[in-house]
Amino acid sequence: MIKALVFDMDGLLLDSERIVKRSWNEAGREMGIPGIGEHIYHTLGLNRKARNEYFRNAYGADFPLEDFNRRTSDIFFRIVGKGGIPLKAGAKELLFYAKDRGYKIAVATSTSRAYAVKELTDAGIWQFFDGGIFGDMVENTKPDPEIYIKACESIGMLPKDCLALEDAPAGICSAYAAGLKVIVIPDLLQPDEETLALTYKKFHTLYDVIALLKEE
Repeated sequence: MIKALVFDMDGLLLDSERIVKRSWNEAGREMGIPGIGEHIYHTLGLNRKARNEYFRNAYGADFPLEDFNRRTSDIFFRIVGKGGIPLKAGAKELLFYAKDRGYKIAVATSTSRAYAVKELTDAGIWQFFDGGIFGDMVENTKPDPEIYIKACESIGMLPKDCLALEDAPAGICSAYAAGLKVIVIPDLLQPDEETLALTYKKFHTLYDVIALLKEE
C-alpha cells in the first residue's frame, strides 16, 4: 500500500530541462562552443559536482567551468524571469489530491536546496511538501540510491511504502535501488528497455498517477 510520494523535480514537476538546454546552448555560442546543450542528455539527474566532472571529462581539464556556470545561470534566470518555469501537466492536481488524502510528500532532486526551494515556491507548490533531500545534501548523485533513501527518511517513511515519480534513467535507477516502486513519466529522454524494466508503470502525464492512486 502506497503511503507516500517522492517526486523528482526538474523535468517531472517543472518543465525546466528545456530551459536548461537552451541556456547551455546560448552560453556555448557566446563562448564559441556550439551544441553544448546536447550534453544535457548525459547529465540528467546529476548534481552540480557530478555535472562539473562530466564537462571536464568531455572537454578537458581546462574547460572554463566557472565562466560557463555563470553564463548559464544568468541566461536561465533571464529566461525564467520573463516567463517563469511552467508546471508539468497534472503536477498541481496530483499534489492537491495526494495532500488531501493524507499521503506524505517529499522531493528528491539533484538541484541544490536554495535553487530548488525557490523554484518550487515560485511555482506555487513548495507548501505541499513534508520533506525532501537536495543535491547539495548528499555525497553521491543519482543513480546512487542515497538521495531516495534519505528522502524517505525525511518524511519518516520506509522506501517500500513510497512511490517514486521520475522522468530520467538515472533517477529511475536511484529510486529502484533504494527500494521504492517507480513510475516514469519521460521528458527529454526515453528510458531504454533495461531501465524501463525497473519501473512499475510508465505514464504520459502526472494526471495518470491520480487515476492509479484512486485504484489503491
